[in-house]
Amino acid sequence: MPGIVRLIISFIFLSLSGLLFAASENSSFLVLNYHDILEEEEKVPPFDRIAVNKEHLEQHFAWLKKHHYHVISIQDLLDAMKGEKALPDKAVMLTFDDGYLSFYTRALPLLKKYHYPATLAVVGSWLEGQHTHEVKPIMSLAQIQEVVTSGLVEIATHTHDMHHGIIMNPFSDHHSAVTSRLYSSEYEEYETDEDYRKRIFQEVVKSSEGLFQLLGVRPRVMVWPYGEYNSTALEAAKQSGISLTMGLNDGSNTLADTGVMKRLMITDDVNGEQFGDIVTKQRKDLSLRVAHVDMDYIYDEEDEQIKANLKALIKRIKASGANTVYLQAYADPDGDGNADELYFPNRHLPVRKDLFSHVAIQLRTKANVKVYAWLPIMAYKADVPLKWYVKEWRDGSPQFSRHIYTRLSPFNPEARQYIGEIYEDLAKHCDFNGILFHDDGILSDFEDVSASAMEVTHNVWRLPDDFETLHASADLRLQWAKHKSEYIGQFTDYLTDRVRFYRPYIKTARNMYALPLLQPYSEEWYAQSLPTFLKHYDYVAVEAMPVMEEAEDAKKWLTELVKKAGEQPNGLNKVVFELQAVDWKKQQNIPMSMFTEQVELLKQLGAQHIGYYPDNVFQDHPKLETLQKFFPVANPD
Repeated sequence: MPGIVRLIISFIFLSLSGLLFAASENSSFLVLNYHDILEEEEKVPPFDRIAVNKEHLEQHFAWLKKHHYHVISIQDLLDAMKGEKALPDKAVMLTFDDGYLSFYTRALPLLKKYHYPATLAVVGSWLEGQHTHEVKPIMSLAQIQEVVTSGLVEIATHTHDMHHGIIMNPFSDHHSAVTSRLYSSEYEEYETDEDYRKRIFQEVVKSSEGLFQLLGVRPRVMVWPYGEYNSTALEAAKQSGISLTMGLNDGSNTLADTGVMKRLMITDDVNGEQFGDIVTKQRKDLSLRVAHVDMDYIYDEEDEQIKANLKALIKRIKASGANTVYLQAYADPDGDGNADELYFPNRHLPVRKDLFSHVAIQLRTKANVKVYAWLPIMAYKADVPLKWYVKEWRDGSPQFSRHIYTRLSPFNPEARQYIGEIYEDLAKHCDFNGILFHDDGILSDFEDVSASAMEVTHNVWRLPDDFETLHASADLRLQWAKHKSEYIGQFTDYLTDRVRFYRPYIKTARNMYALPLLQPYSEEWYAQSLPTFLKHYDYVAVEAMPVMEEAEDAKKWLTELVKKAGEQPNGLNKVVFELQAVDWKKQQNIPMSMFTEQVELLKQLGAQHIGYYPDNVFQDHPKLETLQKFFPVANPD
C-alpha cells in the first residue's frame, strides 16, 4: 500500500509539474520602460517626452498593485523558461534605461517601498568615464554597486559604446550605431558587410567583459539602444552568452519572445489613470492617417532645391496630423509605375540619388511619423535576360507581356534573387518602419506563362501546363488565379524576410485594387484577393478611388467598398482606404469638396485607417487646413 501511495503522489507531482510547465509556456508578460525620473520643479521646457515625474511613477506602481499585477524579475523569467515555475497572472517587468542618477535617488526608493524588482540598463563607456551624457547626471560605479546589493535590481548592458548615432548617409544624418552602416564622407562609401559585422561583434563582447570587470557579474540581458537591433546584433549577443535582449516595440510577450522582448515605453509623463489605459490597451487601437508621397516630387538635380523641397514637406506633414508616410523609394520619372532607378545604394539598378535614407530619417525625427518604404514587387526596368520576365499568352504562344508594368517573374529563381537583393540593400542602408508593396503585383488570366511559371503550375499545383486547356475551364482559371494570388503573397513574404534580417521590427502593407474586393470573382483577372492579403500583411492599402474607377455614384461605391472590407475577419482593423487626390485622366486635382465628403463618409462608415495619394507639397493639395481637420490622431505603435 505505501508503494502505491508513493506512486500516486509521484504521479500527482509530475502532473502538477507538467501543468505548471504548460502554464509557464503559455504565460504572457508585459515589459515597461522608463528613463529619467524628475521632480515636479524640474519639468521645464524643452520637455523631455521620455522623462516621468516621480509622483506619477509612484502612481504607476500603485496602479499595478491595486489592479493585481505581479512585478517579476529576470530570474523569475528564466525560471519560467526552464519550466521550474509558472509566471503569475498579470506579470509585468520594470526596466529603466541609461543609468541616470535619478534612478538611484528617486526610482530605487520606490522600488524598495513596493518591493518591486527592476532591470537597469547601463552604458559601459559612460561608467568608465570615457563618455558622459551631455545633459543628465549618470550614476557612479559605487552607486550601481550599491544598487546591485539591494537584491532588487538586475544590471543589463546597454552596449559598451553604441548608445549614440553614427553618420549613415551622404547627408551626414546620424542614426543608431547598432543598425546603421557607417558612411565615410572622405571616401564616399559605406561600411562593408565584413567591417560592420566585425564592429558589432567586438562591441558586444566589450560590453559584456566591461561590466564583468566593473561589477564582477556578467550581464544576462542586452537592452538595445533606441530599441534598434537586427539579426547580426542578436547573433553577437547570443555568442557572448546573452540570450535575453530587449527592444522598444509595443505589445505583450510570451516566453517565445525572450530573444527580443517588446517594451511599452512610458512617454509624456502620464498620470496613474493614463498609465492604466496604456497598460491595458497597449496602444493597439490607434488609427493610421497616411500621406502617400512621391520622392520624385522632392528630387532635384540641385542639392539646395532638394533641401528646400524637403523642408517644405516636413513642415507640411508635421502640421497635417498625418502619422504615417508611404514614401517612394524608387524613381519613376516617366510615371509608368516601373522602377527606372532607385533612391538608395544597391547592386542592380542605377541610383538616381542616395536620398531615401535622408528623407525618411528627417520625416521620422522632425515630423514624428512612421515611414514605409514604397517599392515595386516585380516592376523593374532591369538589364536582365528576357526569360526572367512575366510572359502572357498571345497569338498561340508565350510572349513578352504588353502590360504597362514591366514585371520580372516571381517564378523565375534568378529574378526572385535579383529583387530580393534590392530589398536587402534597402534594409542595409536605410532605416524605416515598414514596407509598402506597390500595386504592380498582378497577373492577368493570360499570365504568367513563362517556362518557370508553367513548371510550378503543373508540378506543384497539379494544373494543366497546356494554356488552352487551363484557360478553357472557368473552374481551372479560378484555381490558377487563387494559386497565383497566394504565390505572390509568399514571394512578398520572402522579400519581407530579406528586409527583416536587418530591420526585424518593420510592418508590411500592400496596395490592392478595389475591383477584387468589390467583385471577388475578378481575382481571376488580377491574382489579388483580400482574404489572401489579410493573411500576409499587417495592412492592406485599398485604392478607394471612385473617380479613377469611373463610379456612377461615388458615395454608394465607397459604402460598398467599406462594407466588403468589413465582411472579412479583422478587415476594418487592417484595411487602409486610400483616396485619390488627383484625377489622372483629366490631369487636375480632385476638388476639396469631394475629398472632404469622401473622408467624412469613410469615417462615418467605420473605416479605421485612411490615407490619400499623392500629397503635393507645392500646390498645397490636399489643402492643409482640411487635413488638419481630419487627421489629428496619436502616432501609431
